[in-house]
Amino acid sequence: MEHKAIFDIQTKEDFLIQALRVFHFQYHNNVVYRSFCSYLNVDPNTVLTLEQIPFLPIEFFKSKSVLSTTKTPEIIFTSSGTTGSETSKHFVSDLSLYERSYLKAFDHFYGSIEDYCVIALLPSYLERTGSSLIYMADDLIKKSNHPKSGFFLNEYEQLHQLLLELQKTDTKILIIGVSFALLEFTEQYQMSLQNTIIMETGGMKGRRKEIVRQELHEILSNGFGVTKIHSEYGMTELLSQAYSKGDGVFNCPAWMKIMVRDTEDPLTYLNTGKSGGVNVIDLANINSCSFIATQDLGKINQDNTFEIIGRFDNSDIRGCNLMVL
Repeated sequence: MEHKAIFDIQTKEDFLIQALRVFHFQYHNNVVYRSFCSYLNVDPNTVLTLEQIPFLPIEFFKSKSVLSTTKTPEIIFTSSGTTGSETSKHFVSDLSLYERSYLKAFDHFYGSIEDYCVIALLPSYLERTGSSLIYMADDLIKKSNHPKSGFFLNEYEQLHQLLLELQKTDTKILIIGVSFALLEFTEQYQMSLQNTIIMETGGMKGRRKEIVRQELHEILSNGFGVTKIHSEYGMTELLSQAYSKGDGVFNCPAWMKIMVRDTEDPLTYLNTGKSGGVNVIDLANINSCSFIATQDLGKINQDNTFEIIGRFDNSDIRGCNLMVL
């Protein structure tokens, strides 16, 4: 399926046209998704609005190969999980879609990646294979073209010295890190950084007690000496990310949309300001499934931003999800 128009979306009308186009493509080419739609007695010819599109429960990625193409996958991204737990598998048949999605989104929200020194503090991800976050961070590091860009495992002293060195220049810095590692760094070093974005990707990964986002961001703001902590909202099953520039309020790129469903009736959608289950439309996910019902709880604000406020009870704590309340 040709995908250029997906990244050229400008209006709500454009989004609806492309979403329906992708829905029909996936209904006819994705066996798992078509079976799910059939189970709900959905006739694709009657689907005319976003609300009428079925959203595939994210759990299907744990037990099924969710594909809308017969092309051999270029990579398989896997979610993190506790020992013995079943993980999600995202079969990605076209990595160029993923790359275009995160590069175009980053450029939209933050400007050219070439303007940054990119520091990835992602020890829990580096210690396993199949992480979509590591793939993205590695590519951002390479495309930054900054000689000091790179990954850090637990080298906090080395990172501290690098940050002191970079502060002597006008270099823009992006530190993208898992929450527990960012916290550990601030416990050892107090800094007052300029021209620096601290972006947490969530997750204590069982390393520390979970804390609410507000407390986490306050600790990190004080530790790094910045006014706001940024966040990334993404997951293994998606090819797009939403970004927050502070206070846990997220914006989506033009080809991604959040809808909030009633927790008691998943086919009913809630008005702005009301909390419910988070459904994600990710049109970059053409060759998999673009319509996913997550286990996250959230709400949409009047200005079309959204917030993640927790997770369903008994749902898995997975990579790339934000803090549990």
